[in-house]
Amino acid sequence: MTLLHTPLDALHRELGARMVPFAGYDMPVQYPAGIIKEHLQTREAAGLFDVSHMGQVVLSGPGSAELLETLVPADVLGLADNRQTYALLTNEAGGVLDDLIITRWGPETFFLVVNAACKEQDIAHLRAHLRGQTLEVLGDQALLALQGPAAREVMGRLCAETAALTFMSGARVSIDEVELYITCSGYTGEDGFELSLPAASADRVARLLLAQPEVEAIGLGARDSLRLEAGLCLYGHELSATIDPVQAGLVWSIGKARRPGGERAGGFPGAERIFHLIEHKPPLRRVGLAVDGKRPVREGQSVLDKRGEHVGEICSACFGASVGAPIAIAYVRRDFADPGTRLVVDVRGKPVAVTVAKMPFVAQRYFRG
Repeated sequence: MTLLHTPLDALHRELGARMVPFAGYDMPVQYPAGIIKEHLQTREAAGLFDVSHMGQVVLSGPGSAELLETLVPADVLGLADNRQTYALLTNEAGGVLDDLIITRWGPETFFLVVNAACKEQDIAHLRAHLRGQTLEVLGDQALLALQGPAAREVMGRLCAETAALTFMSGARVSIDEVELYITCSGYTGEDGFELSLPAASADRVARLLLAQPEVEAIGLGARDSLRLEAGLCLYGHELSATIDPVQAGLVWSIGKARRPGGERAGGFPGAERIFHLIEHKPPLRRVGLAVDGKRPVREGQSVLDKRGEHVGEICSACFGASVGAPIAIAYVRRDFADPGTRLVVDVRGKPVAVTVAKMPFVAQRYFRG
């Protein structure tokens, strides 16, 4: 299969990135510094991520908010201009087709960012439900993420208007004469920003950001370990068409107006099933696992109780550089999901002791004003 390239492909190679196939793109998994140093760079200063492989689309036209509410359980109608919400595309069984970010750009205009691996099916799904609205795929836009405690100072230096942005808000701004849309968002647990900008200007803006003393380029490897420490779901791991929002611990993403008793309760795919699970609790829960010692555990490995019985399975795992130890996210039986519960992971026939831990593993530091 021929791999696609982001607008920063040449820059990645110039910086010595190790490139790997990811969601149909040739993407940087790490740079010469390595994943652990890149991870800590983002936690301690600022990291620049190329996320241009993700899908960017604009839904516009009368009834756009109402249309989105037939597809996701979020409160889209209640979203103010230049505000964002995390949302889930659900199916009739209550599972998740994808998770996405929805931003209201105007009365009948919404900017959506969807996962790279799901973007073709998401776009087809949205198109199949249009009722006179327009869906524009922004194929000539790049997407950059600047994350970390120094990100706000860096952005303020380059564009003073960004200082006022709080978590999950956005604005149209200009950086070095490049018009772009910036949001205070990201997927590392840190304060930071995402920049949607013309592909033709991406290299120029990326180099400007990398020229700031606090900023280094960060690859997909550290992006994964950062989101895992922050307790965030990754589609294809913690989320899938057979995993519901309740067992995933994402009931908070269902708007209050869309929940049972709300003014617009239900009306999205799988609502009855999801409401049933909210009331009666699913058999599995998503939990964090702190690993004893330094031996890593892996996705797909079985989680066992003290008698050796299977009680769950790991869906993501890594070395948590900020934690200083291996960590994991797993789905386990509800009766084994309380923090402090001692369990075992079967690592190629050898038991590795773990403890159910509260998530996030590190405190989230979003800027809320």
